[in-house]
Amino acid sequence: QLHLVESGGGLVQPGGSLRLSCAASGFTLDYYAIGWFRQAPGEEREGVSSISVSDGTTYYTDSVKGRFTISRDNAKNTVYLQMNSLKPEDTAVYYCAVTPKIGLGLGYFDPYEYDYWGQGTQVTVSS
Repeated sequence: QLHLVESGGGLVQPGGSLRLSCAASGFTLDYYAIGWFRQAPGEEREGVSSISVSDGTTYYTDSVKGRFTISRDNAKNTVYLQMNSLKPEDTAVYYCAVTPKIGLGLGYFDPYEYDYWGQGTQVTVSS
């Protein structure tokens, strides 16, 4: 069975940092693009960042550019989202997801392009 498990969420003060992890089991991430999404209460799921399968191109939504960094460690079958300078508006449940599709560009921010999802990890930014 294919599983994605997110971890690393928690409560952090504004300006703080967290590193989210997305560990895959039952398959190898080498052949998938990975996306990080978030969903705040009452809001739609929003694409935050993604990394392509072919050349490792990364994408970020405007609100996190310069603050978040996505990376992948294929040897550990894990993807990370380093989040710095966190703001209260970053508060949400964060999900990772995978898709075998290539060449989507900004389409990687569309949750309907993804096949498998993790269960999510809560990130709360508050003083």
